[in-house]
Amino acid sequence: MRDKPIEKLIKSEEKRQAEGLELIPSENYVSEDVLKANGSVFTNKYSEGYPGRRYYGGQEFTDGVERLAIERACKLFNCKYANVQPHAGAPANVATYFALMEPGDTIMGMDLSHGGHLTHGHPVTYISKIFRFIRYKMKNIETGEIDYEEMLEVAMREKPKIIMAGYSAYTRELDYAKFSEIAKKVGALAIMDAAHIAGLIAGGAHKNPFDYGFDLILTTTHKTLRGPRGGMILTRDNEEIAKKIDKMVFPGFQGGPLMNTIAAKAVCFGEALTPAFKKYATQIIKNARVMAKVFLDNKIRLIGGGTDNHCVLADVYGSLGVTGKEAQTVLDEVGITLNMNMIADDPRKPLDPSGIRFGTPAITTRGFKEKECKRVAELMVKVLKNKDNKKIKESVHKEIKALAKKFPIPKKFV
Repeated sequence: MRDKPIEKLIKSEEKRQAEGLELIPSENYVSEDVLKANGSVFTNKYSEGYPGRRYYGGQEFTDGVERLAIERACKLFNCKYANVQPHAGAPANVATYFALMEPGDTIMGMDLSHGGHLTHGHPVTYISKIFRFIRYKMKNIETGEIDYEEMLEVAMREKPKIIMAGYSAYTRELDYAKFSEIAKKVGALAIMDAAHIAGLIAGGAHKNPFDYGFDLILTTTHKTLRGPRGGMILTRDNEEIAKKIDKMVFPGFQGGPLMNTIAAKAVCFGEALTPAFKKYATQIIKNARVMAKVFLDNKIRLIGGGTDNHCVLADVYGSLGVTGKEAQTVLDEVGITLNMNMIADDPRKPLDPSGIRFGTPAITTRGFKEKECKRVAELMVKVLKNKDNKKIKESVHKEIKALAKKFPIPKKFV
């Protein structure tokens, strides 16, 4: 690379990723094939419109790429329609709201402090000024049980047009049948934001919301799906809804699609259709549960009491007197990357909360199994209990580097 400052930063990041362990639940490693597609000559091409309906010429190959991505996405999630153009998960969510609702209409989503996402109506977002958001929470923070009875009562009273399932920091599997039942009773659309668990659904390790009557699934294409950073909107079988989605994504909300990213999405979907990916998705959950058990065995409170997915949410301040920010910083020092996170009804502030959020998609990609994940969790607890002990931190960092070297980031998955 002729740009030496950027080349140096890229190499430094490669070294950081290679020598450390990535536990942020929303991050993962992509295959060499995905990287090649994402850095391909499709970067050069404008392709406003959809396959067979473009505004510029020279589209025979872009059309082929996007059609293949759509075909694979529909097969992967057992649906009839897919829009693979959203640049990310948040734009996919917002475009869906605009496609299916009018300003002032009501959306019901999970409360951010109980695991929801900013785009599900948090007051800090601009979208909350356009649509009216109401929220549901966990009935029992210790088990993660959603209060479906209260959800029904509120929905009957407020009549939302969309009931949004899905989350960014929730560790249990949702009861899709109950969501769908409530949506039908109030005449709402049932929509799943599967950004975090799309790979678990695609790999058969989690249930598919479409099998329980959901109308749409919105998702990112990275995280557990292990593709490029991007978004996607899936419609089960309603052509009218699919047409509204397409029209809102383009020209309503975005300009030209990122064809290089769509090519990389197609590669990712192809990888996710293999038997190897099914094993990967199942192992993600096994690994997360082993790590959760280590924390519970050390009397560290977990929101939801454990995990059914890729993610663990721990109350380190309430259990150890270590703030989420302190925990994130000290673990980063020993080569373990995760994120501080608010917990349900957190008494602390977002920039220094009580919790940490960590997960297993990336280390599972590296080949970690239960044995290695158990050891990583033990080392995490050791550091958190001895956050000011330089000698212990140096010893742990050495062991983390050795684990990272033993399990290098793979270039191929299938």
